[in-house]
Amino acid sequence: MKKTIKCMAIDDEPLALEIIETHISKFDNLNLISKCSNAIEALEFIKSDVPDLIFCDINMPEISGIDFAKAIKDKNILVVFTTAYSEYAVEAFSLDALDYLLKPISFERFKKAVERANEYFEFKNLTTQPLSELADGHMFVKADSRMVKINYEDIWYIEAFADYVKIYTSEDKRIVTLQTMKKMEQSLPQHLFGRVHRSYIVALKKVEAIGVHDVKVGNKNIPLGKNYKDSFSEKLKTNK
Repeated sequence: MKKTIKCMAIDDEPLALEIIETHISKFDNLNLISKCSNAIEALEFIKSDVPDLIFCDINMPEISGIDFAKAIKDKNILVVFTTAYSEYAVEAFSLDALDYLLKPISFERFKKAVERANEYFEFKNLTTQPLSELADGHMFVKADSRMVKINYEDIWYIEAFADYVKIYTSEDKRIVTLQTMKKMEQSLPQHLFGRVHRSYIVALKKVEAIGVHDVKVGNKNIPLGKNYKDSFSEKLKTNK
């Protein structure tokens, strides 16, 4: 049985709210608990009842959808942006947005976002404990509607991809799973892996060379972010 997902819709356009409400009503496991015309109203509501999923416009008065998402980032609420503007997509996904829907939002496109939400909560229920604690030496991730076992020693590097991550188990083989980079980093054994960039985690034993601006893993030159360089270099020294 699918999890009942508590939803909130935020938009300063009444017609846009009606469309979202109509789309939500077509799913048995979606429960619309609040409709708000602005982010301030939504923030006040969240103080008493926290939704699982929020459909949020971006261009709104006083507080934008982007700023609203930043304000609730520590509450672990899934956010789907609903907007008429495509130029905010990069910033939206940097906030781990589940999806980015362009208006006018068709039911078919809305359905795909809901399917992503269902996948997320299904995966979350299967792995209520950190992935690294599920078994010694390996983890399970959901890919292609099944749980896939991945041995830590087989992982070369991990790359962020919107609201997914790509786990490379060789130079040309990868497994894609719904997961934020932050949660993936927290779940991995810290003595085996290191963050080198906001978009990359590497297996320490697979590192062949480290330069000023990059790390070599196999034939792949992975960027080394300045905010990660010192901590990563120290981790390499202590995990020889």
